[in-house]
Amino acid sequence: MSVPVLLAVTGAPWEADVVRRAERAQGIRVVRRCVDIADVMAAAASGQARAVLLAEDLPRLTSDAVAALHARRIAVLALVDPSDNGEPTGAEDRLSRMGIERILPADVSAEDLGRAITDAVESGPPATVSHFAGGFVPLSSETVANPERNGYEPYGQGAGRVIAVWGPTGAPGRSTVAVGLATELAARGVSTLLADADVYGGTVAQLLGMLDETSGLAAAARSASGGSLDVAVLARQARQVGPHMLVLTGLSRADRWTELRPTAIESVWSTARNLAPCTVVDAGFCIESDEEISFDTLAPRRNGATLATLEEADEVIVVGTADPVGLTRLIRALHELRAVVPSANTRVVVNRVRSGSLGSSPADAVAEALSRYAGVQAAALLPFDQAACDAALSHGRSLADAAKSSKLRKGMQQLAAGVLRDLLS
Repeated sequence: MSVPVLLAVTGAPWEADVVRRAERAQGIRVVRRCVDIADVMAAAASGQARAVLLAEDLPRLTSDAVAALHARRIAVLALVDPSDNGEPTGAEDRLSRMGIERILPADVSAEDLGRAITDAVESGPPATVSHFAGGFVPLSSETVANPERNGYEPYGQGAGRVIAVWGPTGAPGRSTVAVGLATELAARGVSTLLADADVYGGTVAQLLGMLDETSGLAAAARSASGGSLDVAVLARQARQVGPHMLVLTGLSRADRWTELRPTAIESVWSTARNLAPCTVVDAGFCIESDEEISFDTLAPRRNGATLATLEEADEVIVVGTADPVGLTRLIRALHELRAVVPSANTRVVVNRVRSGSLGSSPADAVAEALSRYAGVQAAALLPFDQAACDAALSHGRSLADAAKSSKLRKGMQQLAAGVLRDLLS
């Protein structure tokens, strides 16, 4: 039985030749010719095809569209100009970073074209889209030879770690912990990328006294969707706030959440592994996935960026507060996280520890509650230090700059020391 194929090469200079070869190819049959990616997606949703053959410059082609086709078990192949030599900035490299595995020259013979499509359908789509949406991006020889002139120093072979800072609703201090951890790691000489991925209201830029009209993370996500994101591009879209620290600012408005698509975010974190030894991500609180059962399964998911971040992270720092309500939320959040992301490697941080609602020994009360109800045997405790937080916030600086001797800063140093031990192990 021949494989039904969607052909989307409209406007390419070699369109007529490709159409003739596709019609003669053995083992495949063209069921529809599409003009753009929207046409492709509509035809794919109707179940007409098992493969898509598209041109390198198909309008509105993004990594999200490729991921959606893979999710429907549709093989995606691309045709590029025969003169393309596979350079890092060429069409073949850009398409491969979108997640397209099989890329053929436009002058491929009818026999080879038919064989490539049937092999792609038999092999099936990639097991994980994130591997091909990001992965290690080879650096150009000029960049490797002149890292200082290009303004960054690449971290080799994707070995960097991604640490997500997450916690339940109720403002437990996720952003404070993320900023504090990143600045303390940088202070220890660990090149660190701090990213604000909170789709409900990022505050990292404001905490550090930065203008946030332009979101660095949104810009990086757009580059990832277009297949043009690499280490150099990511470094340019981040802002340097210290000798060892870069910041990717978040969304200035919560209604811009559609700019952070899961596939693009996965690619950003994959590229970040090549840029810095450590990437600290301030993630949003909500990880509900019920929106996936909506009628339009290809619609953007508001919590998709958060879920993608937690799944990609090497470690998830779960932040809660030391009061009865905060501990209850923290315990429930830990169980929810284990159910949604079973592979998550967690480190628990309890913020605002103080005498009062938990009695005269709050540390003991926190330890007992977490051990009994969440199975957590050790948690990092951060003291309640409103004066230090106020000083940092009013000056738009980190605790390391605005409150060097504060108790909270010392707690952040201990947290960073623990993370660094694991980083070096």
